[in-house]
Amino acid sequence: MAVAPRKRAKARGRSTVKKFRAGAVVFFLLATMSLLTAGTAAAATAPTLGDAASFAVLGASTVTNTGPTTVEGDLGVSPGTAITGFPPGQQVPPTLLPHGGDVVAADAQIGVTTAYNALTAEPCTQNLTGQDLGGLTLVPGVYCFDSSAFLTGTLTLNAVDGAASVFIFKTESTLITASGSSVVFLNGGTCNGVFWRVGSSATLGTDSLFEGNILALTSITVTTGTTVNGRLLARNGAVTLDSNTISGPTCGIEADDPDPDLDPEPEDDSDTNPPDTTTPTPDDTTPTDGSDTPPTGSGVPPTGSDTPPTGSGNPPVVGGPSNPSNGAKLITTTHQQLVTTGVDILPVGLSALTALLIGAGCLIESRRRTKQAIKN
Repeated sequence: MAVAPRKRAKARGRSTVKKFRAGAVVFFLLATMSLLTAGTAAAATAPTLGDAASFAVLGASTVTNTGPTTVEGDLGVSPGTAITGFPPGQQVPPTLLPHGGDVVAADAQIGVTTAYNALTAEPCTQNLTGQDLGGLTLVPGVYCFDSSAFLTGTLTLNAVDGAASVFIFKTESTLITASGSSVVFLNGGTCNGVFWRVGSSATLGTDSLFEGNILALTSITVTTGTTVNGRLLARNGAVTLDSNTISGPTCGIEADDPDPDLDPEPEDDSDTNPPDTTTPTPDDTTPTDGSDTPPTGSGVPPTGSDTPPTGSGNPPVVGGPSNPSNGAKLITTTHQQLVTTGVDILPVGLSALTALLIGAGCLIESRRRTKQAIKN
């Protein structure tokens, strides 16, 4: 008579084990999916510059220049009206006129404010407070500084997404670059995908090469001999220039990608102009002087190409996380591998991993209970 209750107890035990096992499997699968999809965080987003897009230099109080500066794009100031030093500075193309306190400059300032606020809202990929940007190789993302940001030497931007790569740098205070410093690209990035949102003022050291668009809350100072492939946009202060080249909106134009409308295919005139088969005599032979050959290098490549100037030094060559060379500090550690171009997902990844381990533990426990139930 005791056999039936024992069978019922065993059946209930097996039923409980099956339910426990099913729950453990579901938990395990959910944890695995959570871990695998943890990298789907949103990428960094380039802001819309609006009416400021055509400007290479835009100040709020004044724009002041010393020396033979070249500004490729619009030049303006608002709500101030003073633009000095042009000439000897010049705008390219020369048909452009400066916008001193007019409605065009005012509308451009609205665009700068909108873009500045959009950059402020971007979540940080990594906080680099206290680190010098020199010697780093960074992938696309949003890099934040709780105070000032400094650049000494070379910062390499690894544009793993090519021209679509977006790099955003946010400082709560100043941006200061040393003399002779440079920002260079790997894998075809352009300055139109680099934004420096500066919480106060920016100062670029002499004879340096800088990539990207500076949107400063206060002022921007570019010292002697520095080239900026990008825009200088100051919301509340002055822009000060000294013998510089500012490429502005032309910085993203590739030198090897001509406008097809400006480079038409030659017409085939073989039917209308048959070749002359007469063999010229020595008296009829005209010396070749190259007059019919287009001069080599007659076209000037646009400022802002991705190749650093000769003598600026090669960017750090990076072979992978385990093979940084030239002493470069490669920001592609295990942490960074869990970071897609946008937000820091390390906490999400760790949570998913913890859930995965718990699920595995549940499966092990279910097997132990199954064996125990069968044994009983």
